[in-house]
Amino acid sequence: MPYLIAIVALVGALCLVDLLLTLGVVRRLREQTKLIDALYEAVGTGALGGAGQSGGLAVGEVVADFDATTMDGTRVTRDLLSEGTVVAFLSPDCKGCHEQLPELASWAADQDRSRVLAVVDGRSGDPEQLITALAPVAQVITEDAFSQVADAFRVQSFPSFFQVTAGGRLLATAPRISRLPAGSPA
Repeated sequence: MPYLIAIVALVGALCLVDLLLTLGVVRRLREQTKLIDALYEAVGTGALGGAGQSGGLAVGEVVADFDATTMDGTRVTRDLLSEGTVVAFLSPDCKGCHEQLPELASWAADQDRSRVLAVVDGRSGDPEQLITALAPVAQVITEDAFSQVADAFRVQSFPSFFQVTAGGRLLATAPRISRLPAGSPA
């Protein structure tokens, strides 16, 4: 009987040590995720200098002219963008794009579809999952017009999210929809 109690106590102690180690790992992963998000955001906004400032569109600048057609045949140009339009650039080869897809689709479902523009890189990978998820809740541009629109916004990485005024002046840019003023929870 004393051996049984000793074994149970040992197993309990091992489980407690395992639990403490697991909680430590989870805490460390959360810290690393915050650091990576901050670095990604700094690179995207050009706050680090050098590579980040070499071409990204800055808040206050006007998006270059573009003329594209959505998958449902709607013409989209810089001058036709509505006040507060959110433009999301996604690629089928981008793990972060797929991770953020549910959040983006959920957010877009609560918005006016004409003020959400998803620009999907159709040149690589299989864009069907992105298109299928976003077509009901956003205007979707893909394939031929992708380069023209991405160049107009000076997209450097995926995913990228922009919020613009009517006429195309950049209000905000972020690596996540939730970091845009329009994407913030009310």
